[in-house]
Amino acid sequence: MKETVETHQITSFVKTVEHTHTPTLASPPHDSTPPASGRHNYAASRRERQGSEAIDPGALSRALEEARGGSRERTPGGSPSRKRQRMVYGDRFIPNREGQDLHASYSLLHDESPGTPSKPRRRPAHGELHFQRTEDANRTFSTVLQNELFGTSIPQPTPPSLSPDPTLPPSTHSTTINDPSRTRTPPTGTSSYALPPANLTPSTPHKNLFTYMSPRHHSISGQPTPSRTPNQSRYGPNLNARSDLYSLSPVRFDSQRLLLSPRKPPRAVAKVPFKVLDAPDLADDFYLNLVDWGSSNILGVGLGSCVYLWDSNSGEVKKLCDLDNDTVTSVSWIQRGSHIAIGTNKGLVQIWDAERKRRLRTMTGHTARVGALAWNDHILTSGSRDRLIYHRDVRDPKPWERKLSGHKQEVCGLRWNTENGQLASGGNDNKLMVWDIRKDPNQPDSPLWKFSDHTAAVKAIAWSPHHSSLLASGGGTADRRIKFWNTSTGSLISEIDTGSQVCNLAWSKNSNEIVSTHGFSQNQIVVWKYPSMTQVASLTGHTYRVLYLAMSPDGQTVVTGAGDETLRFWKCFGRREGAGVGGEGGMGRMERWSVIR
Repeated sequence: MKETVETHQITSFVKTVEHTHTPTLASPPHDSTPPASGRHNYAASRRERQGSEAIDPGALSRALEEARGGSRERTPGGSPSRKRQRMVYGDRFIPNREGQDLHASYSLLHDESPGTPSKPRRRPAHGELHFQRTEDANRTFSTVLQNELFGTSIPQPTPPSLSPDPTLPPSTHSTTINDPSRTRTPPTGTSSYALPPANLTPSTPHKNLFTYMSPRHHSISGQPTPSRTPNQSRYGPNLNARSDLYSLSPVRFDSQRLLLSPRKPPRAVAKVPFKVLDAPDLADDFYLNLVDWGSSNILGVGLGSCVYLWDSNSGEVKKLCDLDNDTVTSVSWIQRGSHIAIGTNKGLVQIWDAERKRRLRTMTGHTARVGALAWNDHILTSGSRDRLIYHRDVRDPKPWERKLSGHKQEVCGLRWNTENGQLASGGNDNKLMVWDIRKDPNQPDSPLWKFSDHTAAVKAIAWSPHHSSLLASGGGTADRRIKFWNTSTGSLISEIDTGSQVCNLAWSKNSNEIVSTHGFSQNQIVVWKYPSMTQVASLTGHTYRVLYLAMSPDGQTVVTGAGDETLRFWKCFGRREGAGVGGEGGMGRMERWSVIR
């Protein structure tokens, strides 16, 4: 009965093929040749085609698939759900590094983080302690990884001043200099696991990359012989207790020492000000400088037409002066002493004795408001909206000694470098200029350097107290960058995009850090670590642009002022090592005695 059913199915399939008008189908490559009886039946069926009916192509396809038994797979276009063959691995996997250049591969990794280089690293909130800890952990991991992979032969970038070794092939000139590890096997870099130098010719690397043997014994062919025990040799036992041979740690001794070495914890900066003072009528003007902290630990603030003095030791507030039919546009204390200079909206410069509350003199020269003042011993420099800069000797009765003209718009930033006699000026024309006072006064005054890299007004200017020729400058809303210059060579050292308007800059006197205040659009105070320019802290609290910044004489506290008419005091820096007696406020009596003029 079973044979009868199979015979009936075959007969039906043959009749279906005979009644179609399609050409002869080629056999699959792996199918066997049909029997001769099949060819005879097919030839006989051609005589009966003229009277047959057409068959549905879909039915023909299904019949062909059933006849082939599904052995022939469909094309990828018709079967997108085709399963991919899975690789079967054993229970142990030994990596094969043959043909890989670990030195070159490691050099391409990111320098700061072991994360995937192709994905940008998400930075958490500014100034958070956990971010500093994460950065320190990443640096430690990178150092340990370098030591474990390469030992002391860590790859270094090619210095531009060195020339390639002519003895090496040309293909190695672009990557390394005198690096025999790129052309020999094994590497010659010294490490705790490196083989000692031997008078053997370099041999080709063997596939057995992980071999456990004594590092002192080798055969004549240059291959290690694991037949001897690792602690016995003709040189005697290894008596070095710090040898990796006796170590129970999975990492080298150098890595252990790195991981166990004490680390300085990240410095915590208070996120809230310890004092807030009201400052009514504090102008919300980017081009003015209305706050300055003197060496006698007294803060001077210009409010409208008045100048007020706040004593940080006693907390007492005094009114110094009230200008008639004029407004205060700038305030600046002399480096040492009780004299304070005041610039006005009418272009006048007044010098007052703060202790006696008495005006000493009034100097003319400018035809517009004086928005910037800077002292250099007995020289007082003023910058105005009339685009001019005047040097004034307060000992001379003349109103000014020298005139500098270089800016095309208002001068809004002035800072002296008292060590080398250079003056930095910034203007609304997006220019930063450096002037040299040691230049012959009989020659026409022209700037020593003129930088045009900023794309907005340059008000924020600060000289580093740690490097005599290091100058920092910040741009306005359209620029948002802090740039560092070497005024000895006139070159740009580095720059960073802060993301908001840079209003003021001040270097720390006690550490190699710099603080910046910002306006649109974040209104924050940021403490940076130089030269890495990593954020130590980001302080917020002002609701308007932080336009004013001053630092206490001891270098620990900064005061900021904004258009929200408040002055906020922040404890940003630590105490300087070896500070003299006299408390936190200003120079103590012993410190003043130690200064010889």
